[in-house]
Amino acid sequence: MRVSKKQIVEEAYISIFRVCAFLVILIIAALIIHLIKNGIQVLSWDFVSKAPTEGMTAGGIFPALAGTTLVTLITGLVALPLGVGAAIYLTEYASDNFLTRLVRLSIRNLSGVPSVVYGLFGLALFVRGLHFKPGLLTAGLTLGLLILPWAITTAEQSIKAVPVSYREGALALGCTKWFVIRTVVLPPAMPGILTGLILGLARAAGETAPILFVGASFFIPQLPHSIFDQFMALPYHLYVLSTQHQDIQLVRPIAYGTALVLLMLIMFFSGGVIYLRARLRKKYQQW
Repeated sequence: MRVSKKQIVEEAYISIFRVCAFLVILIIAALIIHLIKNGIQVLSWDFVSKAPTEGMTAGGIFPALAGTTLVTLITGLVALPLGVGAAIYLTEYASDNFLTRLVRLSIRNLSGVPSVVYGLFGLALFVRGLHFKPGLLTAGLTLGLLILPWAITTAEQSIKAVPVSYREGALALGCTKWFVIRTVVLPPAMPGILTGLILGLARAAGETAPILFVGASFFIPQLPHSIFDQFMALPYHLYVLSTQHQDIQLVRPIAYGTALVLLMLIMFFSGGVIYLRARLRKKYQQW
């Protein structure tokens, strides 16, 4: 049997892609193993339940862990409704004209803006412009804007993926357009929307630059009492331990432990949303 030139080229490309995927997985696995190997030694209940003491050379990371959890939740609450709402308007209501295409292009470009720019924008808008106190709320709003382009893009693509026949059938039965969107379009699109939210929250939870300007503190041993209070965060705490501490060698195991806890927290959030996405996908797969 003669093998054509196209088949040879196709197999070559497939082999290259497999090698690239294997290398990526290998690098990620090596990084995770290195992190676990160096961070597992400091993990304990005291490490995740107590505040830092003795100049961050002892104690735990509980204030930073709680701060990151709270600001990530606020980020999700900000980005999800705004992202879905913008996607619904662009997909279902906006006309396909130059202005709409320009808006979509701007949203795509905003995905590549460095995070420190979002931090400066949050400082200018929320702190200097709206006179909010630097704290959990301003940090959550800033990170919400950071992941908003991701949320809009994935939500828009997920809504477009719902067959037009669903809309036409519901409209033919006399349903209003908003009722069709709410009950027919959004439910099957929700798994894809949650995928974008997972990616966005994973990025937001690990960001340091934006929260430096709008609420993260070097050291606060107690938990924030309101959303307007400053807070500690795991990325900033890790940054301080890795680059700014007076005895970096002494606190290096704590830095590894902090990085490992941050990774576990991101996996916890992602796992919860992935589970919800899987349930929704199973529920609507017969559509």
